[in-house]
Amino acid sequence: MEIAKTSTEYVKVTAVSKVGGSTVTAAAPPKFAFQPTSVTGNPAAEDWLAGEWSTPHARILIGPNGGAVTLEPGEYRVWLAWAAGVEAPVYRAGTITVY
Repeated sequence: MEIAKTSTEYVKVTAVSKVGGSTVTAAAPPKFAFQPTSVTGNPAAEDWLAGEWSTPHARILIGPNGGAVTLEPGEYRVWLAWAAGVEAPVYRAGTITVY
């Protein structure tokens, strides 16, 4: 995904949890983190931002007009985490380029 620094829009990631073929309802809102691609390792606790579910997507509004965060120009890894049942997956979900 590419987005202008001045744009406010949703970043969406498809996220579904299943156990034995049945979908498990997420217990809490998804969390997102955006790390510059130059950063290694997993996000720290303070890097996570609350998103929301728009089934089957986890989404978060970013940008200067009411977004959870406004990113400076650069390339970022998008991280996604959520809780469903006994699982708490954490994934790198792609990259976003801000120009």
